[in-house]
Amino acid sequence: MLIAGIAGAALVAVFAASGYIFFFRPKIEDTQQPAVSADTAAEERISHEILVEQQLDPADKDSFTLQTSSAPFVAYPADFAASYTQDELQNITVYEKCNEAVVNINTQGFNINRFLQPVPYEGSGSGSVIDVRGYILTNTHVIANAYKIYVSLADGSQYEGEVIGSDTESDIAVIKINPPEGTVLKTIAFGDAGRLKVGQKVIAIGNPFGQERTLTTGVISGLGRPIQTSEDTIIRNMIQTDAAINPGNSGGPLLDTQGRMIGVNTLIMSDSGSSSGIGFAVPADTARRVVSDLIQYGTVRRGVIDARFIQLDQSIARSIGLDISEGLLVSEIGEDGPAAQAGLRAGNKAVRYGIGRNAPVIYLGGDIIVAMDGVKIATFAEYLSVLESKRPGDTVKVAVYRDRKITELSIVLGENE
Repeated sequence: MLIAGIAGAALVAVFAASGYIFFFRPKIEDTQQPAVSADTAAEERISHEILVEQQLDPADKDSFTLQTSSAPFVAYPADFAASYTQDELQNITVYEKCNEAVVNINTQGFNINRFLQPVPYEGSGSGSVIDVRGYILTNTHVIANAYKIYVSLADGSQYEGEVIGSDTESDIAVIKINPPEGTVLKTIAFGDAGRLKVGQKVIAIGNPFGQERTLTTGVISGLGRPIQTSEDTIIRNMIQTDAAINPGNSGGPLLDTQGRMIGVNTLIMSDSGSSSGIGFAVPADTARRVVSDLIQYGTVRRGVIDARFIQLDQSIARSIGLDISEGLLVSEIGEDGPAAQAGLRAGNKAVRYGIGRNAPVIYLGGDIIVAMDGVKIATFAEYLSVLESKRPGDTVKVAVYRDRKITELSIVLGENE
């Protein structure tokens, strides 16, 4: 499995009809736009663009409100429409609407070679302009460890990007550019990933292998996929698609046929490093929540259990005589905190975890978390993935192994630090 972004030489492993045809139906109260020639359709759209506000998380009154540009779709004349199939016209329309809001991101950074010397590298990926003020959505792995970030727009202009915030647990990042006053940025609006269906057509736009604003199409092949992107990170509810996603597509939008972003293209499963028809995108609902926090706070506010855990393995289990070998051993908990109040028990036997005097001290004999909200917990990555969508103050159902039986607790989550 490979992260679908280029980072120097190294890729991160994981990871025929008459009349006029409309493909985007206006609301009933909208006034139908007059047909224009195909050559001037794009100019008409630009001249009618309006500013639209979109609250990132309608369920959270404090979530950030984006300012996006929107324009009515212009009808194609019959002689133009007759030259293409309905599917082709749909692709053309979505591309004309969205391609200018897809940016090429180039990064510069340093790796350390085996002689402990810094070696410069260049990387590239994609991003989506989501706000006319210059906010751009991309993947964390596209900009990770970069000391310079350059954003190229469709008109050829290039600006240095500033990192507003990044989140490894969702692989979502927000950067910002500051173009000259009067610059009108094209944007892409978020769609609703909760309404997606397997078999639904999707469109990807990105910069594979540096080929700017390339369009590929496919369908949703699966929903709710949990994908492990690193030893400590599992991203849940990912969208699987057979639309071609290649190195350089990372951070670009996965769109529905209305031109709304329903996912952020993130990684592929491949032995060759190129598309094999199995790509994955972070759903828009996750991106919206994460983007709101990153813009407002620079980090994501997630709920956590106020405890210190040790991932259980067979050697630890044998040494203390356990008959299970998976789960999170509760070593310590916050004094008088929510976990303690809920009845979670910490260990009471101090031992050194590792070899040598500097090995950390852990405490054995405490509860072992084996499930949360009905999801099996065998690793720390699985624990973090369950908490990814949780907020401080949320309550989680925690199943713990205690005295050779399962006990269920309700624990109120605290604030991550």
